[in-house]
Amino acid sequence: MNTAILSGRELNYQYNRSQRQPEGGKAALANLSFDLFPGQFLALLGPNGAGKSTLFALLTQLLRLQQGDILVDGTSIRQARSAALKSMGVVFQQSTLDPDLTVIQNLNYYAALHGMSSREARARSLVELERLQLGDAAGKKIRHLNGGHQRRVEIARALLHRPRLLLLDEATAGLDLETRANINRHVRDLCQQQGIAVLWATHLIDEVEAADQVMILHRGNKLAQNRCEELLLEHHCDRLIDLFGRLTGTQTGELTT
Repeated sequence: MNTAILSGRELNYQYNRSQRQPEGGKAALANLSFDLFPGQFLALLGPNGAGKSTLFALLTQLLRLQQGDILVDGTSIRQARSAALKSMGVVFQQSTLDPDLTVIQNLNYYAALHGMSSREARARSLVELERLQLGDAAGKKIRHLNGGHQRRVEIARALLHRPRLLLLDEATAGLDLETRANINRHVRDLCQQQGIAVLWATHLIDEVEAADQVMILHRGNKLAQNRCEELLLEHHCDRLIDLFGRLTGTQTGELTT
C-alpha cells in the first residue's frame, strides 16, 4: 500500500473568479492535499458548504482545475483525463439514473459508454446486481424501486468497469438507518475483499468507524486527517462529533448523529 491510487496536491478552487480578479472569488477549497491508498476507506467529513461536492466535481472533472493537481495512480489528470476517469466509479449525491428505463437498461447504457460489449455488459451487470441482492430487479423500471434499491443500482453501475477507485458523494443521504448501514457495509467489503479505494463523503457521523481514515473539511480547509481513533486520542475527545465541533467552532448539530 505504498503507492496512492488518488492524490490531491495543493488544490485551490474559487467560484466567481475572473481573469481580471483571479483572487476575488469565493474560496471553496484552499491548499487541500491528501492521499488515498488501495483498499482504504477514507471518510470525508464536513457540514454543508465544506467543499466536499467541489472536490468531487474536480476529481470527476466536472470542474476544471484552477490551481494544484490531482493524480490517479501517480499520473496527473491534466495529462491523462480519460485514463483517470476509467479508473473511477462514481455515485453522486443526486441520482443520475433514467427513471423510465429498467435497471438492466441503465446498466447496459453505462457499460456501452465504457466500450464494453453487450455480452460483457450483461454478464457484469448480473454479477454486480446479485452481489447487491438485486438480481430479481433487473427488469424493473427505476421509478418502481425505493430509494435504497436505486442507490444500490447506482453502486452496481459504478462497479461495472472494475474501477480501482470508488467515489461516493453523500450516497446514503435521505435513506433509512438500516439501508444506510447495509450500503455502508457493502462498500467496506469492497475495500477489504477487492482492494478498491473508497472516498466516502458524508455529514452523517454514525457512518464513520473507529478504524477509518477521516479527513475533516470545513470552509474548504482540511482541519485534520488520520485514523478516527487516533484523532480522538490526539485531541482528547471521546466522540468524533465533539472533535468536529472543537476544530471548526461550529455547533455539533451541523453533523448528524
